[in-house]
Amino acid sequence: MPADVLRLATWNVNSIRARVDRVVDWLRRGDVDVLAMQETKCADDQFPTMPFLEAGYEVVHCGFNQWNGVAIASRVGLDNVEVGFEGQPSWGKDGTDAKAEARALAATCAGVRVWSLYVPNGRTLADPHYQYKLEWLAALRNTAEQWLRDDPQQPIALVGDWNIAPTDEDVWDMAAFAGATHVSEPERDAFNAMIDAKFTDVVRPYTAGPGVYTYWDYTQLAFQKRRGMRIDFILGSPELAARVTHAEIVKDERRPGKKGDPAPSDHAPVLVDLSR
Repeated sequence: MPADVLRLATWNVNSIRARVDRVVDWLRRGDVDVLAMQETKCADDQFPTMPFLEAGYEVVHCGFNQWNGVAIASRVGLDNVEVGFEGQPSWGKDGTDAKAEARALAATCAGVRVWSLYVPNGRTLADPHYQYKLEWLAALRNTAEQWLRDDPQQPIALVGDWNIAPTDEDVWDMAAFAGATHVSEPERDAFNAMIDAKFTDVVRPYTAGPGVYTYWDYTQLAFQKRRGMRIDFILGSPELAARVTHAEIVKDERRPGKKGDPAPSDHAPVLVDLSR
């Protein structure tokens, strides 16, 4: 990677312990400077840090059990690490701290404030988890908007698995999602509220069009049949968006490997190149 370019990526790895070799191998091949990860599915003391260190990456992780989990790996520094954002709600009904949800983690990497985000799924439209998802997104929007009020020139990247397909072309068949989460009007409104708060989807201009997805279910040959969803995004503040020179969805990393190879995540990495 040229010295004047910073490559930033996000990837829902769907269990880092099961896929660490595949992830670290891609970091090397992709010449990635910073990788935000979601669904690590492990506690902090279970995270496989050593392979990252051997590849030249520092790692910060937030995880408490086999659910959720977010991490950031960087070879350009990890400063001002922060777990959770101000106002972040908690799903726990017993007063559990929102940080224990392991859904939001930030670090400053080469001057860019990177937030690794794993937005709640929502489950079904009738499930209380759906309202929690909308509350979570509203809190993120309000806090992120305040960050820009405090420093409009701050380069901020809100990256990760948003569990929302913002437009009809972001799913393989809208009829298959009738009455389901991820495509409901309130969820799409919540995503667009982030755009209204001046955070831009910086990948879409480079990957526009129908049939462009970041997630394919493991069942029923969804990947092979091109039945996917676009739910992983990099949203950039105005300062960061102005620095984007390239973006892509690395679909090949979702492709099943040869017999005996580590299984892929059900998500593909998404990356951007930023001018320094």
